[in-house]
Amino acid sequence: MNTTRITKTEDLKAAFDIRVKVFVEEQGVPLEEELDEFDTLDGRCEHVLVHYNEQPVGTGRLRIHEGLGKLERICILEPYRKFGLGKTIIKALEDIALETGVSNVKLHGQTQAEGFYLKLGYQTSSEVFMEDGIPHILMTKSLENI
Repeated sequence: MNTTRITKTEDLKAAFDIRVKVFVEEQGVPLEEELDEFDTLDGRCEHVLVHYNEQPVGTGRLRIHEGLGKLERICILEPYRKFGLGKTIIKALEDIALETGVSNVKLHGQTQAEGFYLKLGYQTSSEVFMEDGIPHILMTKSLENI
């Protein structure tokens, strides 16, 4: 398995395909809510792609928002969710945040994934809220002592 920054249009398309399968087809998020103005290669955010057996199977992105790194659109195709790839994606996004001088990150995690993020050092920082019809929580982490 390897995780790389997306710099080519074909890799960005692979990330979109994964996100559509996970968020739109599996979870019912409207397509117009899933793909947005940050889904470009113009530097407004950084996208990563994780491969397993040379196949793209997971993705995520980092956007700098209000002085914090915001981890977004983190997902893995269903057959590959038990191989530790989520942790790999999070680490890659955190490394990019640190490279850009950002030492605090946040994410809107689905409540069913709260335990996963807690194991990675995130803290729950809000009550449950709905986003795209799915219960979420705000989670935060300081990267200063990593």
